[in-house]
Amino acid sequence: MRFAQNEPFVDTNFALDALLPQNCVLCDSPAARHPLCSACEAALPRLPERCPVCAMPSNGSLICGSCLRKPPAFDATLAALPYLFPVDRLIGAFKFHARLQLAPWFAALLAPLLPSVDALIALPLHRTRIAERGFNQAHEIARRLASRTRTPLLIRGLTRTRQTDEQSRLPPGERERNVRGAFHCRSSLSGKSVALIDDVMTTGATLNECAKTLKRSGAGRVVNVVIARTLPD
Repeated sequence: MRFAQNEPFVDTNFALDALLPQNCVLCDSPAARHPLCSACEAALPRLPERCPVCAMPSNGSLICGSCLRKPPAFDATLAALPYLFPVDRLIGAFKFHARLQLAPWFAALLAPLLPSVDALIALPLHRTRIAERGFNQAHEIARRLASRTRTPLLIRGLTRTRQTDEQSRLPPGERERNVRGAFHCRSSLSGKSVALIDDVMTTGATLNECAKTLKRSGAGRVVNVVIARTLPD
């Protein structure tokens, strides 16, 4: 399978992200060339057994009842960490305070999880949101993951066609409606497997809408690959 020649993008400069000594983002102690010191990294919470489709807790890592009753458009979800303290602080520092030195560290967390796929696609932001924030956090992770794993990154594979309300401010029942029809795929993905890259998966409504869009463009398999998965209270 081959993409159009101008589609795949691989950042070959990911190793330049961590050349200088840093202090730990969490405790501010010296962390050499890493954004977290070894003690803070070792203390990060771990995910429980989880459904292979939506990554919610599931005994025996079996497909959960929710995914059996109403299968989502995506085929699997792979998450590195639970969205609990202090993971929420790390993602907040990255996304809202431009601590971009976390991007290669996040990519290193995701690399062992990434299955064999034809391409990576970062969850897109609307141009208005990018102008406000200055960057798309999913793209910053995805381009480093592409370099680390030598997997093509489709930088124009998926676009957000309209600005939506922030999902985190909406009750779960309204999130699916908020993102309905908000994405467009410019690529022909006939039979290809795609990994959707994002920072946090909460209800999965946005990723599900993206997966629907990609499958309408012919994608044979869509896998979510995220830094953190929210867990039930």
